[in-house]
Amino acid sequence: MDSKSRTRGNASRSLSKLELRLKKKLHKHLVALGFQTDSTARGDPKVIYDKDGIRLRHSLHREQWLKESANFLERNLLRLLRYFASGNEIVPQKIAPRIEMVTSGTREAELFRLACLTWSVPVSEGYGRRMRFLVWDDSNGKLIGLIALGDPVFNLQVRDRLIGWSADDRKARLVHIMDAYVLGALPPYNLLLGGKLVACLVRTREVRDMFGKRYNRSTGIISGESKRPRLVMVTTTSALGRSSLYNRLRLGGEDYFQSIGYTSGFGHFHVPNPLFEEMREYLRLRKHSYFDGNRFGNGPNWKFRAIRAALELMGVKRDLLHHGIQREVFMCHLAENCIDFLRGEMKRPDYNGLLSVSEVGALSLERWICPRALRRPDYVNWKRDNLVRLLAL
Repeated sequence: MDSKSRTRGNASRSLSKLELRLKKKLHKHLVALGFQTDSTARGDPKVIYDKDGIRLRHSLHREQWLKESANFLERNLLRLLRYFASGNEIVPQKIAPRIEMVTSGTREAELFRLACLTWSVPVSEGYGRRMRFLVWDDSNGKLIGLIALGDPVFNLQVRDRLIGWSADDRKARLVHIMDAYVLGALPPYNLLLGGKLVACLVRTREVRDMFGKRYNRSTGIISGESKRPRLVMVTTTSALGRSSLYNRLRLGGEDYFQSIGYTSGFGHFHVPNPLFEEMREYLRLRKHSYFDGNRFGNGPNWKFRAIRAALELMGVKRDLLHHGIQREVFMCHLAENCIDFLRGEMKRPDYNGLLSVSEVGALSLERWICPRALRRPDYVNWKRDNLVRLLAL
């Protein structure tokens, strides 16, 4: 046997061993998350829709997330803890929200990362265009919550059906939409329905203006075309199935978020990054183009497509990407003529009626926060040191 034949034989054996190892790891991981599969990881996942079941499916990933952040927490947790409130530092009727855009490599970026680690569902990094905000309470200098906007999913049926888009329409006008991939309040503000306040701040003049300043003369990462985006819609998807946070989110006679349907339950959250990196190595050995992709140049669905390609090459049913968690999708319109503008029927967005952060804050205090403080005064018992326990493995 010549050297080339031996090399091919060794490569083939390495590939077979990697394929077998990946199948075993997939099976073990999915069983640990509560999915029901057969011995070769070919079965469909068992669907669980209740919130506890969804949290369970995310729990191992959250543990991994915290382990990967251990050095960051050791360096920064105690230093940054002072920016989080104890309950006795909040005077509900004096809460004064302010949003601050986060710049990478700053203290604000560290705060954003630390606050995200308190979430029960691991937070994605987003992709493409990305805007992150801290929501401050200027009455005491403490953090109320977080907002992060990123490029939306390219193919979202419930959104596209609502607008009435063709494939060409979507390609031309998706640039006017962002997706809120982080949106919520931190304790103890969450005990005062601060999550509703934070969600409503998406629909403010400040968010529109910051978006315009950053992206008004941008060039599309994928298309390479010059863009003049105008932020007219923000979508978001509930992490735990049906949402109580965004339902009935109404201020001053205006609906701030509207439910537009549910996702189909496909995705890749249940494939952890270490396992995904092994899949990329498998694709490299199989000389598949997706192994060397990235989340920008090959579009926002590159990771999903790469996992699907690896499963197909291994002979594993792509149904493993059907995790069965149907998340509720919500739409927030910033422009009154949002749908007409996105259809191309109107040339300019109509932002009449868009309020400022302080105006939305005042309405939220009256609508939710002050009444909640009277009904549930136990928020005062929260201590910022409780965050240390939240972040412990």
